[in-house]
Amino acid sequence: MQKEKIKKNKGFVLLYVVMISSIILVVTLSVGDISFKEIKFGTSAKDTNDAFFSADTGAECALYNDRSDINAFVEGGASVFCLDRSINLKGDSSDWYFTLSGLGNESKGCAIVKVHKENFVEPITTTIISKGYNDGGIIEDVCDQGPNTVERQLELNY
Repeated sequence: MQKEKIKKNKGFVLLYVVMISSIILVVTLSVGDISFKEIKFGTSAKDTNDAFFSADTGAECALYNDRSDINAFVEGGASVFCLDRSINLKGDSSDWYFTLSGLGNESKGCAIVKVHKENFVEPITTTIISKGYNDGGIIEDVCDQGPNTVERQLELNY
């Protein structure tokens, strides 16, 4: 009689082990998925900050060089001075462009800045559009974005 009882309960232990293993596997995969998403979110926040601060640096550089005592954005303006170096201007009498590189925590960020002056109306209006990127600025005065680049833009009007 005892042997019959043991034979009936043999499958129960195997079922119990499979259920416990399945529960442990589900919990482990859930924790792994949450961890992966947190790592991805943390990286995204860092890249966003680098891109925003690159755009801010570009805008501040343009504002500094547009002061009345410097006034770099005039006919014949050739360069601006930012980050302890002279940066060449591209453009014409109303639209100027320049690129800042080596920005951000790891000096991989960059900014492309456009300065537009409406000289034909009074008062003169200025628009600065600074696009900041978290990477692509390893080479000086080059902003070459990759597939995982984050972009942030600041626009200033005065």
